[in-house]
Amino acid sequence: MESRLLAQRIQTPDGTILHSKHRHDYVTHTDANGETYMVDGGFEYRRGTVNKVPAKDLCVYTDDDHQKIREAFCWGTRGKDGRQPVEYKPLQTLSTEHIEAIIETQHHIPEFVRKVFLDEIEYRNGMDEKTKKWYMENPDRG
Repeated sequence: MESRLLAQRIQTPDGTILHSKHRHDYVTHTDANGETYMVDGGFEYRRGTVNKVPAKDLCVYTDDDHQKIREAFCWGTRGKDGRQPVEYKPLQTLSTEHIEAIIETQHHIPEFVRKVFLDEIEYRNGMDEKTKKWYMENPDRG
């Protein structure tokens, strides 16, 4: 599987971290040095500013270490009843039940994102490769 962007993040020279969490999530910051820094696109596309003093790239990809992925990849949730304002939470903070519900109900998510959730379950529970393969091949039966 080709490497895909999971978390589009930069750190500006003054230490501010900008994280674009979804498509068209245009995030800006005017740094202490006076320059404006920007990221946009979530994991759909990569867009940012070119500055005289460059930002530090903190992006995370599917081929990065899982510990790094689980700390940086965020999922938007509206709470159990679906009526709360969207809150983005790092993968490592989601309950196993929440992750299982995402796998079972969110059939629109790209396969590489689905794999991130399956990898997290495997990380937590030691899921064997046969079961993981079944989930990947049967997205409507998760």
